[in-house]
Amino acid sequence: MQTFFVSLSSISDVKKFVDAATRCACEVDVLSGRYVINAKSIMGLFSLDLAKSVKVEFHGSDADADAFRQEISAFLAEAAE
Repeated sequence: MQTFFVSLSSISDVKKFVDAATRCACEVDVLSGRYVINAKSIMGLFSLDLAKSVKVEFHGSDADADAFRQEISAFLAEAAE
């Protein structure tokens, strides 16, 4: 499992992130506080407070994780704000 942070500041960002997660065969979770949301659920992501960075847990191979991170590189953040 790999973890990293993303910042999704617009509706378009959320849609692009969900599209990338949906294309991935692996499980991807988004964590905000005590909530864990499936990254492939656009409604789930909109239920989170996206004003700050959220944690992503990627459950798959390192190669798949690297490919996913490359696809969402525009949204990567250093850590939770």
